[in-house]
Amino acid sequence: MKRTTIYIAFAVSGMILGSCSKDFEAINTDPEHLTNANMNYNYLLTAAQLTTSGNSDANAYEDWRNNLIYASCMIQHLSSTFGYWGGDKYTYNAGYNSAYWDQTFNNPVRNIIEVIENSKNDTAHQDLYQIARIFKVFMFQRVTDMYGDCPYSEAGRGYTNGITSPKYDKQQDIYADMLKELQEAAGALGSGANTVGSADILYSGDPVQWKKFAYSEMLRLAMRMVKVDPDNAKKWAQTAVTGGVMTSITDDAVFSHQTGVPGTATTNGSALVLDGVDPNAARLSATFVNYLVATKDPRLIYFGTVAEDPNNTDDLGDNSPAIQLGQPNGYDNAGGAFDITKAPGYPGSQAKYSIVNRNTFARLDAPTFFLTYAETALLQAEAVQRGWISGSVSDFYTRGVTAAMNQLGQIAKYVNATPAPLPAISAADITAYLQTNPFNAGDALNQINTQYWIATFMDEYEAWANWRRTGFPHLNEIKNYPTNVTNGSIPRRFTYPLSEATTNTDNYNAAVAGLSNGDKMTSRVWWDK
Repeated sequence: MKRTTIYIAFAVSGMILGSCSKDFEAINTDPEHLTNANMNYNYLLTAAQLTTSGNSDANAYEDWRNNLIYASCMIQHLSSTFGYWGGDKYTYNAGYNSAYWDQTFNNPVRNIIEVIENSKNDTAHQDLYQIARIFKVFMFQRVTDMYGDCPYSEAGRGYTNGITSPKYDKQQDIYADMLKELQEAAGALGSGANTVGSADILYSGDPVQWKKFAYSEMLRLAMRMVKVDPDNAKKWAQTAVTGGVMTSITDDAVFSHQTGVPGTATTNGSALVLDGVDPNAARLSATFVNYLVATKDPRLIYFGTVAEDPNNTDDLGDNSPAIQLGQPNGYDNAGGAFDITKAPGYPGSQAKYSIVNRNTFARLDAPTFFLTYAETALLQAEAVQRGWISGSVSDFYTRGVTAAMNQLGQIAKYVNATPAPLPAISAADITAYLQTNPFNAGDALNQINTQYWIATFMDEYEAWANWRRTGFPHLNEIKNYPTNVTNGSIPRRFTYPLSEATTNTDNYNAAVAGLSNGDKMTSRVWWDK
């Protein structure tokens, strides 16, 4: 992945007031006025990629609510005692549930649909068309995995087709179309003109890289279906591997953020929360830290640091492995029975619990990993374990773990000099870890997907989706927290926006009728059986 500076074109059309009869023809043929003919749709791809990175409003709107407050705590990467951080206590906030939906179905979906519709028949922009199709799949995979049935075939078509109340497509149908789109787009890449260049923040329009992304995304989708449609899961996993998935960390889809300045959409949204607007709210989860400590994982120093005053964002803390301590999930700071001071082994001060490392993931220019070779190799290991593709389970497992560790050392490529990023994990340390924690064929699915859990730290949407799919790693649910809405079970989906019930009533009601338990966090999406 090449580091690409983010350029975003904002087009502003002027409005001339006063008498218009005299200059009507000239005004209405103004060469500077935006039309389909002179619009550069490359930059709408840029905008879609930027907003999908999670900081669409320059204040981490969706990253704060869905990625951190809910998903990171539900999956027990993080823990919080703040009342509005309800993810590890399973409390309900309608606006937080719908944040990702609200932001994605605003500009990002409309932008990517505009790119697709205006480039599909343009012979000068065929690679732009195929890249946009592939990225659209990535965007909708996230949405449908979080919510289930959702607008898809009619989404983003208010301007182009006049559809203001889009129907909700069944997730099964969405998956079928996404897999078709990936196969067609990957097969057509490189056969036409390529004018994308630096407008593509991930790969600078490189068709070879986008093919690998498409087939790796296809493998991800295929493995989602293992419980609900194993025959098609096998078929598409084989298609993906045959097509050519990622083979090294140089293939990673990495969004490189600019030097962090709070209040700009180009900063890392999750980092903006953790080291900016909400720096004292979250700690590493005890579940996460305890596992890393027990396995002597060299990645611990990349994930955690202990700061004397987390509110002081200049306090980079101490990342010595021996002092890292995870905070248990399911506690608050309300002074009652669930107050954090009542937790077993409470260290006397919350400041002694680890926060996210400010040299790596909690820095405003921290890269966002959309899709990685580490994830892809681990999914291949599982596909081999299931007998779907050829190869060695232990070999793919080793490749996945190694890539996940080497990936952390690559952070230095995407960030600025201050604060200084951590050095790469040495080959000797990786080997020692694999020898200390050897692959066990009898516990393959647990080991593979526990490593996937570690490898997706800060991509909490993906970590949560893969846990729902597999049940690994084994997490301790918070059973008795008052006001929880799931009867003490980890939520399975986010709820639709309340506005959908009034503005898109018939389609919303049809979607809710298809849910096992109504529009609740305990209902399951199609593939989650």
